[in-house]
Amino acid sequence: MSLNQLLQQAPSTLPILQATFGLERESLRIHKSGKVAQTAHPNVLGSRNFHPYIQTDYSEPQMELITPVASSTKEALRFLGAITDVAGRSLNKDEYLWPLSMPPKITEDEIQIAKLENTFERHYRQHLSDTYGKLLQSMSGIHYNMELGKDLITQLFAESGYDSMVNFRNDLYLKLAQNFLRFRWLLTYLYGASPIAEQGFLEYPLDKPVRSLRNSSSHGYVNHDEVKVSYESLEQYIVDIENCVADKRLIAEKEFYSAVRLRGSKHNRDYLKQGITYLEFRCFDLNPFDNKGITQETLDTVHLFTLALLWIDSVDKIDESISQANNLNEVIATSHPLDTLPEQAPFGTILSSMQEVVNHFQLPDYYQSLIDKVKEQVDKPDLTIGGRLFKEINQLSLEVFGQKQGQAFQAYAWQAPYALKGYETMELSTQMLLFDVIQKGVNFDILDESDQFLKLWHGNHVEYVKNGNMTSKDNYIIPLAMANKVVTKKILDAAGFPVPAGAEFDNKDEALRYFSQIQKKAIVVKPKSTNFGLGISIFKEPTNLEAYEKALDIAFSEDQSLLVEEFIDGTEYRFFILDGKCEAVLLRVAANVVGDGKHSIRELIDIKNANPLRGRNHRSPLEIIDLGDIELLMLEQQGYQPDDILPDGIKVDLRRNSNISTGGDSIDVTNNMDTSYKQLAANMAKAMGAWACGVDLIIPDAKQVSNKENPNATCIELNFNPSMYMHTYCESGPGQAITPKILAKLFPEVHE
Repeated sequence: MSLNQLLQQAPSTLPILQATFGLERESLRIHKSGKVAQTAHPNVLGSRNFHPYIQTDYSEPQMELITPVASSTKEALRFLGAITDVAGRSLNKDEYLWPLSMPPKITEDEIQIAKLENTFERHYRQHLSDTYGKLLQSMSGIHYNMELGKDLITQLFAESGYDSMVNFRNDLYLKLAQNFLRFRWLLTYLYGASPIAEQGFLEYPLDKPVRSLRNSSSHGYVNHDEVKVSYESLEQYIVDIENCVADKRLIAEKEFYSAVRLRGSKHNRDYLKQGITYLEFRCFDLNPFDNKGITQETLDTVHLFTLALLWIDSVDKIDESISQANNLNEVIATSHPLDTLPEQAPFGTILSSMQEVVNHFQLPDYYQSLIDKVKEQVDKPDLTIGGRLFKEINQLSLEVFGQKQGQAFQAYAWQAPYALKGYETMELSTQMLLFDVIQKGVNFDILDESDQFLKLWHGNHVEYVKNGNMTSKDNYIIPLAMANKVVTKKILDAAGFPVPAGAEFDNKDEALRYFSQIQKKAIVVKPKSTNFGLGISIFKEPTNLEAYEKALDIAFSEDQSLLVEEFIDGTEYRFFILDGKCEAVLLRVAANVVGDGKHSIRELIDIKNANPLRGRNHRSPLEIIDLGDIELLMLEQQGYQPDDILPDGIKVDLRRNSNISTGGDSIDVTNNMDTSYKQLAANMAKAMGAWACGVDLIIPDAKQVSNKENPNATCIELNFNPSMYMHTYCESGPGQAITPKILAKLFPEVHE
């Protein structure tokens, strides 16, 4: 049956844009000397046997970055950006990813075949070396995988008159593949970016740049001429490839290197019964002007281009048409990057089809802008990637440009290393955990981004994680208990641990009457159930009724109940406890500024907030310092106003509580803290039944040893879901990586 005019007759409400996408990017690891790296695949990336995101392609230094299936091009590119970020930060410090499809100057002796454990994969790569040579294998590109949406295919099937969904899918994808080969020359023109080969790569050096060596049949990575495969029908396609394998023209079906592959099964013959699932487009050079190697605009233009291929009618003599298109593609691939399309290129056919898809399905203006940009690039070749890259060629070499771009992209990967590129809107500890998840090759799905809810799995082992360290390792009641400061105090007190004395209030009148009992004492006023230090007022000296009432109002604004406790003099430390062991100790210094004799307190706060480590909502290791009610109250107690010029060297505290989340500074003291206090904190978490827990201790003198008779410390709070980033990226001290330990506890089989 014919699929011609199927889209033209479909209603405009058809979910035409529905599809899933995946990207596979290849890149060589390069030493800062400019040579291909001779080191092994990075150990920090775990096992290549199962890693879903970062693999080794043909050679040991050739990394392959693979996105999971995404429901949009935007999400696919976001995945690729994150994987690229992780890969870049997992390399040796003197290495970076090469941004070009063509390698730097290289010899066959420098190319080490990937040292994989799988015997067939090693044998397969050796066969490729013997058949095509190692140099061709060092070219890199991006593969664009696309599956039409299930609802889209279902509705088209209902309109098609087909009886079999399998046959319909096969014919639909075969038509797409046929037309892709008929019109891929346009993609070569727009996105070709391999204009030269460095000295020694080609047997016969070029005398001028071209548009895309990699997409050229005369210079690129293609099968030998004796490999002939027909696209007239799926049956003939399968038989031709099977015959090539049978008579040793190919070592395996996957050695057939077409610009488009039918995908979904390991063996082509399975498509006859199970159906083609998706297509793999393999003709994209790396875009060296983007750190990910491809842009959002390119992904969406290709998506629209693919839909136009469905719009275009099939032709009768498909193999003859494809052969003519291959010749045209060769002309375009080997033309100068600033040459326009040749006259015989049927540009009007594909462009008008893209326009008709936009018009018929009333696509957003964005897609019209994509068409307009394609038209502009057709008129002005210097706007294409190849045209832009031509300007960077120096004496038929791109090595200087490649080194500059590659090192700039590597530096970008290390900007804000506490964040995961593309996921910066998520809570910082979750970003850090996701980095480790990608690095170690644990599968993940973001179930609810705003709620920081993740699904992680390896094989049949599934774990759910919220906010970085809330897992099944803690039972439901433990976080609820730690969220309630009264319950926490009672549990710790019953277990014999020191906690501050105090009283609980659920109305302001009773709390005010309590003032007579504490008016001569140093006190802390805090909400009963809160986190991140919100609503806490600390009075190290006895205060007056007016200030006390204001502190009550602040606490009641955060919760319906509050605690008034004795102030424990000493230094506050945060102990991070994981599975019964103290993994980190942090000294947190309350939000403060130090005078310089020139700036006001308000200006000093602005200067300190300009630190790139400071941000909001836990997206940066340090938080912005606010000048709110609590800070103003603190200034008043010290005799200052916000616009006062602070004398040189004078320190003013803006908070009594030292939480990082309220602008405090972080100092890692893990290695200096006596083990007796680490054990004390671990024992407190154990008494609470907590797997992951933050223990806040006030220690008068950390030089003294803590023991059962004299703990020399008071627990002022236990924290469920304690922040992890502040232990890793500190204002001073070495920092302690917590999220890798969380992941290792959840998936010990991955870390064996």
